[in-house]
Amino acid sequence: MKVYELSDKDKELIEAALEMEKQNHDYGLHYRVVACALRCGNGEVYRGINIGKIHNSCAEYVAFGAAISNGQREFDTIVAVHAEAKNNIVTPCGNCRQLMMEYCPDIFVIINDETGKPVKVRARELLPYAYEEIIINDC
Repeated sequence: MKVYELSDKDKELIEAALEMEKQNHDYGLHYRVVACALRCGNGEVYRGINIGKIHNSCAEYVAFGAAISNGQREFDTIVAVHAEAKNNIVTPCGNCRQLMMEYCPDIFVIINDETGKPVKVRARELLPYAYEEIIINDC
């Protein structure tokens, strides 16, 4: 897996996600607040938090929904954070990895490497053997 060093813009993206987490930190009703920041190709940043208990939406889904509903179609980098995670960084779940494979397989995802150092990798590296939609032409 090819890893990339974080840029200053990546560090700012982590801070944007952490600010979202701090604004929504609540271990009463929402015991596991994960926040996300998504930088689009034009530099715009969209944030989200996970919502719900029984029918959850991941922070990444919320951030992508905000970006897409505002006309964004090109995505550069994404990060998810939690106050108690190592370096505050959490890796995306399987559903979020599949979402990225479908919408933007070359997006950078900020994660901790095996030594615990924050790095970024391409989404496609996080989901080998990903499901690919089969298109059948019924003529």
